[in-house]
Amino acid sequence: MFKCKQLLRRICVVSYVFLLCGGLVNASNLVSKTNTLIGTQGNGWASGYLYPGATYPFGMVQFTPTYFTKQLGFVINQLSGAGCDHMGNFPTLPVAGALRVSPDSILNMQTPVGKEIGTAGYYAATVDHSIRAELTVTERTGMARYTFSSKEKQGTVIIGGGVAATPIQVAAIKITGPHSCEGYAKGGAFCGIPTPYKVYFVAEFDADAESFGTWKEERLHANHTFAEGSHSGVYFTFPLKEGNQAVQYKIGVSYVSVENARENLRVENPAWDFSAVRQATQDKWNEYLGKIEVEGDNEDRQIQFYTHLYRSLIHPNVCSDVNGEYMGADSQVHKTARKFYTSFSNWDTYRMQTALIAMLAPEETSDIVMSHYLFAEQSGGGFPRWVLANIETGVMQGDPTPILVANAYAFGARNYDPRTLLRTMRYGAEVPGANSQGVLTRPGLEQYLEKGYYDASILLEYTSSDFAIGRFALQACNDEPVCNWYTQRAMNWKNLFNKETGWLQSRNEDGSWKRYDADWRESTYKNYFWMVPYDLQGLIDSIGGKEAAEKRLDEMFRRLDASYGDEWFASGNEPSFQIPWIYNWAGAPYKAQQVIRRILNEQYSSRVNGLPGNDDLGSMGAWYVFASIGLFPEIPGVGGFSVNSPVFRKIVLHLPEGDVIIKGGDEKKEYIHSLSLDGKKMEGTWIDWSDLYRGATLEYKLSGKPDKTWGTRIAPPSYGK
Repeated sequence: MFKCKQLLRRICVVSYVFLLCGGLVNASNLVSKTNTLIGTQGNGWASGYLYPGATYPFGMVQFTPTYFTKQLGFVINQLSGAGCDHMGNFPTLPVAGALRVSPDSILNMQTPVGKEIGTAGYYAATVDHSIRAELTVTERTGMARYTFSSKEKQGTVIIGGGVAATPIQVAAIKITGPHSCEGYAKGGAFCGIPTPYKVYFVAEFDADAESFGTWKEERLHANHTFAEGSHSGVYFTFPLKEGNQAVQYKIGVSYVSVENARENLRVENPAWDFSAVRQATQDKWNEYLGKIEVEGDNEDRQIQFYTHLYRSLIHPNVCSDVNGEYMGADSQVHKTARKFYTSFSNWDTYRMQTALIAMLAPEETSDIVMSHYLFAEQSGGGFPRWVLANIETGVMQGDPTPILVANAYAFGARNYDPRTLLRTMRYGAEVPGANSQGVLTRPGLEQYLEKGYYDASILLEYTSSDFAIGRFALQACNDEPVCNWYTQRAMNWKNLFNKETGWLQSRNEDGSWKRYDADWRESTYKNYFWMVPYDLQGLIDSIGGKEAAEKRLDEMFRRLDASYGDEWFASGNEPSFQIPWIYNWAGAPYKAQQVIRRILNEQYSSRVNGLPGNDDLGSMGAWYVFASIGLFPEIPGVGGFSVNSPVFRKIVLHLPEGDVIIKGGDEKKEYIHSLSLDGKKMEGTWIDWSDLYRGATLEYKLSGKPDKTWGTRIAPPSYGK
């Protein structure tokens, strides 16, 4: 049991490497150990929902075929692993010869795209069996090289304006010369919710077209220069010369204006050197991927690891232009000296991905935190929950953004005034009606404040958020009274505990119990039961102690592939992600070690269907990274890790203030027999961030046989009252 004052006394203010044939390879080519095709296929929800194309670390542009409609062409914006159709603006495709019929929706052309390859920052495929398409990017621009068959005398490139991944009505493109065009489009929808952002582009080719025109629905208009509305676009047909069958295309994007799109293109990609652009982007990816070096014998495991690390570093993505302007949540143009970010899938990413990027990229993560604050200020005062471009979609539930901010701070992203963030957190948590663009920050807040309960899974999200607000108040603002008050509020999880059934259960407004299976979003009562990560000791005590908890966990892990309504473990969805480490609280750490290896080995692979669920903007990628290195950020707003056995022989985390070196991992041995921190043996399963962030050495001794007593002598933290 921890009180805020006791914790305050303890807080220290925290203002390609691979093994081949037994030797280390130079760390400069980690990009070659990524495979962006992993997770790009699958069945139903058991799919990564991932795109294979090119993007930049936290970059504005994703130049790629979409997960949902590959035959749409190569679009300029996509979310990595989101579970609904979205965005997909300004699709482009190469066409052999001259254009004879209207592309209409582009999908009507049924153009096959195959022979794909993809690594971080680069994608290539064969279009219509004969045209080689290559894509790369800068932070705010895309670049394509289309190489046509030597048999062709002409090659055409189409660009859709009123065509996107979801239906759009408002779009316009103007041909401005024989090698250029520009335009804009409004967004369509996301999960059925309108997303009326506005995105602008300027595009150029490296040669003059011999003919050009537009299309609108089923009609082709040769020599026309303006197209608008649904199912519209433009085309350019180029003469092809023997020995030079390639046409290069580049596009600048802005969510502010055509002029800003032009400036983004001029500043970031003024020349026509595809290889140089690709190399610069892959150099940047090597810089980010190199923040974690791993050494081991299983190359396939390394490819999975670096691909998941890559996916963890795509979002949130920059939404401000090179001149600092961005479109705010109030639909007004703002300017900032720091980068402004968007794509906030916070119900997903607060659990792990935020901690990972805060550790590895604290300056970027600080800017992401401030972007949330600015969005709230411009949109009604409350934090948003799920943002696409400058639109709060309101998707998912709970109040996840305070947890995201608290996790960012706890793991080292601190370049902002925390007091302003705390005020915004408290506004959303204390004032019924607080909203972002009309979307309530906490639906049901009035009942929650009055009675201490609300719909079950929403309440558990609220209590985790309350706990995180308390941690942030203490650690970032030295405000012990606010910490105590919110920590006490977080104990409202107990209002859901039904002593007769022994489970957490939703209540009607009058306090009577609902059915056991009511109000569990994307999960079941058996999975959500464990979502009290800040008071696991209290939760375990409520059902009779460690033995009962261990038995319950054993039953859950009989299978690992639950869908939304299944009562076993769901490897592919967020409410279950933290559950394996709860064995560390239940007195059976060896079972955590065993089941985490099962998940890594049975539910993930390097195949195109190698993810058990939606990646959700890096959420599953971050899970894989943490599980592989043996450190997991279990408790919201608390800097520290619950441990498991690492899979790599040696791991080096290059943190801003020092390297964390992890030795002794093993691909085949999963059970911990001993663990030392800087030479001192550890008897527990929890490591504070304060012991690591300035550099440390962790050394494991693993075995193929379990040690059932290791890690049980010192209990991991629990903050119940």
